[in-house]
Amino acid sequence: MTNARILIGVCGGIAAYKVAALTSTLVQRGAAVDVIMTAEAERFIGALTFSSLTARPVYTSLWDAPERIPHVRLVREAQVMLVAPATANTIAKLAQGIADDLVTTAALAARIPVVIAPAMNSAMYEHPATQANLRTLRERGCEIVEPERGFLAERESGVGRLANEETLLEALERVLARTQRLAGVRVLVTAGPTREAFDPIRFVSNASTGSTGIAVAREAAMRGADVTLLLGPTLLEPPPGVTTYRFTTAQELLDLALAHGLRADLIVASAAVSDWRPAQRSESKLKKTGEELVVEMLPNPDVIAALAQRNDDAFVVGFAAETDDHEAHARAKLERKGLDAVVVNDVRGERGFGAGENTLTLLWKDGRKELGTGKKSELAARLLDALEELR
Repeated sequence: MTNARILIGVCGGIAAYKVAALTSTLVQRGAAVDVIMTAEAERFIGALTFSSLTARPVYTSLWDAPERIPHVRLVREAQVMLVAPATANTIAKLAQGIADDLVTTAALAARIPVVIAPAMNSAMYEHPATQANLRTLRERGCEIVEPERGFLAERESGVGRLANEETLLEALERVLARTQRLAGVRVLVTAGPTREAFDPIRFVSNASTGSTGIAVAREAAMRGADVTLLLGPTLLEPPPGVTTYRFTTAQELLDLALAHGLRADLIVASAAVSDWRPAQRSESKLKKTGEELVVEMLPNPDVIAALAQRNDDAFVVGFAAETDDHEAHARAKLERKGLDAVVVNDVRGERGFGAGENTLTLLWKDGRKELGTGKKSELAARLLDALEELR
């Protein structure tokens, strides 16, 4: 914890006093801790307690020192943000992007990992709305420290007690280590489909949404990497803190990849590139005549093969979306394109596309690793864990 920079957002719950003890431990271990509080938190514990423990000012309002813009400055200076005790109300706000106090505004502005430690009555914690909000936050990359089961403030027993101090410290240490694991590494990620038009409103494409590549880019940035994301046509937004360039066609992707990928240390090419493009593009909409329409198709450039050939120093990872003989086809792609590793998944019935779960396997010349089934954010973390060992 020495020299770690931690921002703690304290919410209105009886467990706020435990966060004071945690703050003291963090300071004793050498961390620099800033504390912000909701108005409800001040009903349980005073700001003076935290300022005495940290020897730093405590902010309780957006209007405390507004000239310093604390909700932005504090998250820019910190390496990790902890929200504890995270109430059902604050969790709901964070899931919906509501920013109506200093804690939620800071969390929304955070480009650093956010750790959320819920604490509330078991009925509130187990309510489907709370569970759905926690799932949303997990999918966005937040670390959730599950509450414990035990005696609650309402003199009931159940799940909802704030996780113990040692568990919270372990979570913070794990996330802080994660923020440094790719520090200084230049990462290029390609994501999303290409579109190859044959008239102004029709094109050849596929069902990719770019969600896997976006998750990889987000995870790499949270690990301290310098990330460039090349993103195809998709309704999904790129993650914050990532340099993003847009493309539509395979040729545009190739041009961007060669412009920004030749200095990359790690390339993760998850974009679903169309293998062919129409030989001719009509400048006006083609009209239905009742006759057959024949479209001649030409091969598109091989983006990942070009990157692997032009950048010998990078560790290049491709994706293989297969419908049959998955591993055989993926290994053939690995060798044919000169890749260091390839991630393969089964896309029969368009499974794996979109924001749902996926199942991935990582292959390299002498081995394989099952990444398992999970949300895209979970799989992105498992993939980067594996690539850190292989590089």
